[in-house]
Amino acid sequence: MDIDKMQEAKAKTVSGLTGGIEHLLKKHKVDYFKGKGSLSGPNGVSVALNDGSAQSLDAKNIILATGSEVTPLPPVPVDNAAGKIVDSTGALEINKIPETMAVVGGGVIGLEMGSVWSRLGTKVTVIEFMDRLCPAMDQELTKKFQQTLKKQGFKFQLKTKVTKSVVGEDGVTLTTEAAAGGKEKEEKYDIVLVATGRRPYTDGLGLEKLGIQTDKLGRIEVDEHFKTAIPSIYAIGDCIDGPMLAHKAEEEGIAAVETIAGFAGHVNYDAIPGVIYTYPEVAAVGKTEEELKEAGIEYTKGTFPFQANSRARANGSSDGFVKVLADKATDRILGVHIMGPNGGEMIAEGVLGMEYGASSEDIARTCHAHPTLSEAFKEACMDTYDKPIHF
Repeated sequence: MDIDKMQEAKAKTVSGLTGGIEHLLKKHKVDYFKGKGSLSGPNGVSVALNDGSAQSLDAKNIILATGSEVTPLPPVPVDNAAGKIVDSTGALEINKIPETMAVVGGGVIGLEMGSVWSRLGTKVTVIEFMDRLCPAMDQELTKKFQQTLKKQGFKFQLKTKVTKSVVGEDGVTLTTEAAAGGKEKEEKYDIVLVATGRRPYTDGLGLEKLGIQTDKLGRIEVDEHFKTAIPSIYAIGDCIDGPMLAHKAEEEGIAAVETIAGFAGHVNYDAIPGVIYTYPEVAAVGKTEEELKEAGIEYTKGTFPFQANSRARANGSSDGFVKVLADKATDRILGVHIMGPNGGEMIAEGVLGMEYGASSEDIARTCHAHPTLSEAFKEACMDTYDKPIHF
């Protein structure tokens, strides 16, 4: 494996994508300033430009979209420059395939980064404080996901916390113990990836002086139209409540602008998909079985394995399944959960169905091309009210 070529390809792709955004801004005559901004008033922004100069901007309305940053974990301080204890940014800059890697945090980012290096030959150990991976996701889905990763060579230490880290010349020694407390254990790794979550990036924004409130997690408080306590200032994306997803932020940005323009901006949070870009991919939208049970909603469940899907078998990638949850009384789709090849692409059909109030039978009676992976979704829908044809 030529790691330098891989990093070169990554850098070229990132440069092309970010350069494309700059081109779009110019194309649509949007002025942009490179620097650090802060609020100077209800209608003002001060920018400390990267070249050392300053710029003051006046606006009728302001949208805060400052994103998020890695939440620090005191026992394991990140130093991307040193390259031994890294966050997700540093994990993308590793220039040598490590023999061993500890991923602290069993969430989306840690599993994605761990999956990349595992496929390149690294022995990956995931250390997670909770009793399962991605605890907000459907339990059946994450259980089978963990089993699949285990087959690939992942090791898991669940219900475990890291209490100390010591960086040496040839790696990092982590001290761990049970989440509930107990005997300490030491293990050494070439690299440690800290992926214990993210927090809103609002430092130095000037929220306090304007009376803009944040919650205990640092998220800017907004109303249903993304308006803060100051009527002219809106906030969207990672710096407010909700999943920290680029596409969620995009929908909120559009809705906020529609509201400012006098239209009815709205985001349906029940139809925001989430994807874990591992191999196989994991994707979900809507309610989990646990959420439906807790809410007392009666539902039907349909599943279909990729092992019974022609395209998946022909591609040699048939791990996983599709699960559809539908309202027992109306058959309206309430949730879709996928683990398998191209799950991130397939979830779009579930999102579309939910956005337009489709029933599982609506999808099941829609012709899907053969052989395609999407047939697994059709057959899972058939399983919610009858039986799939091919299983």
